[in-house]
Amino acid sequence: MRTRVLLPALLASALAAGAPSLAPAAAATADVDTVTTAEVVDVSTAAQLKSALAAATPGDTIHLADGTYKGNFKATVPAAASARITLTGSAKAVLTAGGGYGLHLNGASYWTVRGITVTGGQKGIMADAATDVVIDSVTVHDLDMEGVHFRRSSRNGVIKNSRIHDTGQDGSGMGEGVYVGTAGDLSDRSDGVQILNNTIGPGVGGENIDIKEGTTGARVIGNTFDGSGLTGVNYDDSWVDVKGNDVLVQGNQGSRTTNNGYETHTQQKGWGCGTVFRDNASELSGSTGDERIAINVTNYGASCPTTVYSSNTVTGGKGLTNITVTP
Repeated sequence: MRTRVLLPALLASALAAGAPSLAPAAAATADVDTVTTAEVVDVSTAAQLKSALAAATPGDTIHLADGTYKGNFKATVPAAASARITLTGSAKAVLTAGGGYGLHLNGASYWTVRGITVTGGQKGIMADAATDVVIDSVTVHDLDMEGVHFRRSSRNGVIKNSRIHDTGQDGSGMGEGVYVGTAGDLSDRSDGVQILNNTIGPGVGGENIDIKEGTTGARVIGNTFDGSGLTGVNYDDSWVDVKGNDVLVQGNQGSRTTNNGYETHTQQKGWGCGTVFRDNASELSGSTGDERIAINVTNYGASCPTTVYSSNTVTGGKGLTNITVTP
């Protein structure tokens, strides 16, 4: 069912900006010939969902009824900062893929995905060349490979308040919880991605978070990591592996890892630098790797700094870090 709402342009702009009200005089003087069309589209079948994704326009909301939606779903329509497109439902609205991507935001900038569950298939939620995507309060689980991936210069993406578990079930060690960028591809500038207040693990078959070279300015804040799914394949032996630049890792807590808690690496010259670690709590009891430290910095120097503050803590293992700690 479609509910069409016509808003004068001035009013639509104010509401999109979060204004609580618009003065009557301003509303009265708005150009009534220029309107923003916003639709609330209620869907309850996979066919309806595919149609709604294809027909969406800026400002629309697609609301999923509880139920199972079988197939691969793709959004390609870009929205706008002042008129986002929202795909929303409860955790009982489940996208179930038999292969491929569960939800593919391909060029679908300024979309918000909220509340739903994505499961099955190769990968969960993929953002390709899609800027300012917000993924909020979703559940992603039981996939062959990674859970959420920002790729092909998907800048300023956000994944927050979400649950990701049981990924990488094909056993290849490619089942990262959240993946930012592309390995070996410095042209993938998926910069400014924020990973906030999520619960990642158990059963994640790669790093809980992998931030690739070529990307800058990621923020990893307030997450809870469970590394019980780490396999050691492709060097996945920590919750977070930072290969991008100028990353902030703050206020996270992690448990159950095969070796270290957090790592930085330089896969290509000039990358893996500028990471700041602050206020993270690491539980390393049961770790069996060689280093067994909370924060393992593998390339460190004046040209590639890393900062580990004393506010980070560790229980078990062999210690906090292998570099000088900053008070």
